[in-house]
Amino acid sequence: MALGPWEGLSESEIARRFSVEPQNIRFIREGAGGMRILMLCYEFPPLGGGGSRVVHGLSRELVHLGHGVDVVTMAFRGLPRNEDVDGVRVHRVPCVRLKEYACTIPEAATYLLFSMPKIKQLLRRNTYDIIHSHFILPDGLLAWRINRVTEFAYIITAHGSDVPGYNPDRLKLAHRVLAPLWKTVVRNAACMVCPGRSLQSLVAARMPGLSTDVIPYGFEAGRYDPHVERRKRILVVTRMVQRKGVQFLLQALATLELEHEVHIVGDGPYLATLRKLAADNGINAAFHGWLDNRSTELNTLYETSEIFVLASEAENFPVALLEAMAAGLAIITTKGTGCAEVVGHAAILVDPRNPDQLRTALVTLTNDANLCRKLGLAAKKRVEELFSWSVVTKRYLRLYKRFGARRNSAAGRSP
Repeated sequence: MALGPWEGLSESEIARRFSVEPQNIRFIREGAGGMRILMLCYEFPPLGGGGSRVVHGLSRELVHLGHGVDVVTMAFRGLPRNEDVDGVRVHRVPCVRLKEYACTIPEAATYLLFSMPKIKQLLRRNTYDIIHSHFILPDGLLAWRINRVTEFAYIITAHGSDVPGYNPDRLKLAHRVLAPLWKTVVRNAACMVCPGRSLQSLVAARMPGLSTDVIPYGFEAGRYDPHVERRKRILVVTRMVQRKGVQFLLQALATLELEHEVHIVGDGPYLATLRKLAADNGINAAFHGWLDNRSTELNTLYETSEIFVLASEAENFPVALLEAMAAGLAIITTKGTGCAEVVGHAAILVDPRNPDQLRTALVTLTNDANLCRKLGLAAKKRVEELFSWSVVTKRYLRLYKRFGARRNSAAGRSP
């Protein structure tokens, strides 16, 4: 059994470098069930948003539990082409990409072009139990191509915009043009994983009878310091596009006189419009632009803010909400979206595109520090109980073992 990044290391070195429990080291070395997973995702931190953080968190936890993970992803500027990240072997392939937080269709095409040689190299060197693709396109296309030649089983985790109808403002033409290919990739997957039921319903509407499962995103529940003093601050962390609803928050703030600071984190094509809207309405909001998910600046904002707002019209399973919940913020977010599924009863829910309801919720929370603390504690508890990586990864492992065991004996041959 291949040991991935552990090869040649003593048990004490493995435990120290990768935080692996001693019983798990023995488990894999005795061949008692350690798996080898080929993870495909065009984005891996520091690139991308929520999807890339999910890949990192899941891969790290798999290694912690005694499994080997190789991730194939996009290269970017000075990032190493090959490196170990928390015990995960990350392989970055040449491509054209201009921004850390966004990838265009032509840029994704260059990733597809250069990924297959690297994947073929990895398949010759290693024996994998299963392929896990994140995003139906572009990564599912790579998994399908491998499956055609080697009969490796693959599962796909959908993340939102890779499903037609999820985001009507983006990729409409691409989804129409690529519809036959999309259906082929999805139809041949051993299982389609959706982080929430709203996305599962969209997939089912496109492909009735498809085998699907719902596994939520995971999160490091103990990542934030609960003892940091809170400030009177409203925080927004999201991509700056119209459907995220930041404009409705600004409209709500325009008629309020609050002691709270307003901090808005994120970048995107709608940012200039939002800055102008804030200035025109006399809102003294601090626009930070894009901040790395692991930056001290963003972590400090989460730890010291009191209220978090995500007024999005459509979401899958937003990682920013998990971050706010784990940090213990009082949350205002939207009904009828993936947001409501994430927060449960641990937040104030408002209708999308409704500045009046946002205004009422803001008045309630900014005048009731005890309610803020109560909601923050409930949100933190919900993350710990339902969305910790230890819980989520075990659910993925059950899928890996179920479908990986079905791969044809020919799967070990080179493509």
